[in-house]
Amino acid sequence: MTAPAAPAPQPPPASTAPGSAGQSASTGRRPRTRRNVELALLGFSMLLLLGYSAAMEAGALEEITSDFWVPTAILTAIFVGAHFVIRFFAPYADPVLLPTVALINGIGVTYLRRVDLVGADAADRADPSVFGGWGGRQLLWTLIAVVLAMIVLVLVRDHRTLSRYAYTLGLGGIVLVMIPVVLPARFSEINGAKLWIKVGGFSIQPGEFAKVMLLVFFAVYLVRKRELLSLASKRFMGIDFPRARDLGPVVTVWLLSLMVLVVSKDLGTSLMYFGMFVVTLYIATERSSWLIIGLGMFFGGVISAYFLGAAIGGPFANFYQRAEIWLDPFSGNRPYDDGYQLVQSLLGLGTGGLFGAGPGKGYPEEIPEVHSDLIFAGVGEEIGLFGLTALLVLYLLVVERGLRAALGVRDSFGKLFAGGMAFTVALQLFVIIGGITRLIPLTGQTTPFMSAGGSSLMSNWILIALLLRISAAARNPASTSATVGVSGGRGTPPARLHEAPTEMIR
Repeated sequence: MTAPAAPAPQPPPASTAPGSAGQSASTGRRPRTRRNVELALLGFSMLLLLGYSAAMEAGALEEITSDFWVPTAILTAIFVGAHFVIRFFAPYADPVLLPTVALINGIGVTYLRRVDLVGADAADRADPSVFGGWGGRQLLWTLIAVVLAMIVLVLVRDHRTLSRYAYTLGLGGIVLVMIPVVLPARFSEINGAKLWIKVGGFSIQPGEFAKVMLLVFFAVYLVRKRELLSLASKRFMGIDFPRARDLGPVVTVWLLSLMVLVVSKDLGTSLMYFGMFVVTLYIATERSSWLIIGLGMFFGGVISAYFLGAAIGGPFANFYQRAEIWLDPFSGNRPYDDGYQLVQSLLGLGTGGLFGAGPGKGYPEEIPEVHSDLIFAGVGEEIGLFGLTALLVLYLLVVERGLRAALGVRDSFGKLFAGGMAFTVALQLFVIIGGITRLIPLTGQTTPFMSAGGSSLMSNWILIALLLRISAAARNPASTSATVGVSGGRGTPPARLHEAPTEMIR
């Protein structure tokens, strides 16, 4: 009697990790794209917006008009169109980004429509125009911004292609920042800050587009130089500090930021540019010493500008005046003069209290620039501290999903670029909220996705489109490979180590 033959050895099973390409190949199922989740979240966001619009009209007009739903329906059509573009051209993109930003954008449009009702006559208040006033223009700008963002999403099929044009984009960003500086004040200055290009009744803020272009340059430059910038020379209080000769890039950007502060007369823009570079540098090198050096240099420069403004005036006079208003906005006649904006902002937030006066029941006419710089104060008066906290959570969610995309993508450029963009949203929000709450001097920055104006809306939607593209690369199981940042082509599964050819490295 012979023993039974031993079974033939079987090849090892393919990877069965959830969502892996191996699992999808072995089971014949496509990996989940989560687009239906995005559509469901988008529908929920628009229902919330519809309720807010009804409550706003009930509070402002003491009735709900028959066409109160029309602006929300138009916004829904715009965002659903964006959803289908994402479904076909970036199917693995983060499903939370679009619904969250859509809700923030919709709240901004609805509140601007509420601002329009304050100055309208009785007939217009009873039958408000859908495309009239600040709210109607913002609705049109939203359409333009979302269409532009989707064009960027379709054209940029791989975020790494942007790195080829890093120096061109960096130069273009610097040119855009400098154009308002060299123009005469009548063509570039609004509320004391030279940040605009004004032609007739049209104005554009080029610095909003420059921030995305400069982020591409910062990311590429730091990917190439991060090993050099990671070197440490001395250790102080448990922190490794870089060598003095490696401080050149930081000093250069610091000087450019101070030039923006002095010539453009705007602390917020200066802080945003310098902050973008320092945080991107920290992400690249993982050294907290760069944050300490950056904060020390920036605040040292700001304090010096303040004392120079007090001593000699000149180009530092505007910043000195803003700092004095920030330090004591209630002194003398200041609440009725140059401190009027800040005082009314604080009073609006204080009037709102914890629960707010209610949608449509505030007094936005008492807050200057409530449609742009101080929109957060106007919204806070009506929805209160709890409502503002919920709104901040939405912004925090956008930042968190951006950072998650940065952590998930494999290539170094994508990590730095996505991390820098997420931080830019957070920093811009900090600058404007810090200004209206008197944490820092009031600046001319806009609240992302809410303030009236096309420049801010278009640039921030482009930023979201690029985050969607990077998150799609991070979440796509077929876009990663055994080597960082390299794939075998579109739709090609990652290479297995045991199948890789042997290479001679010289």
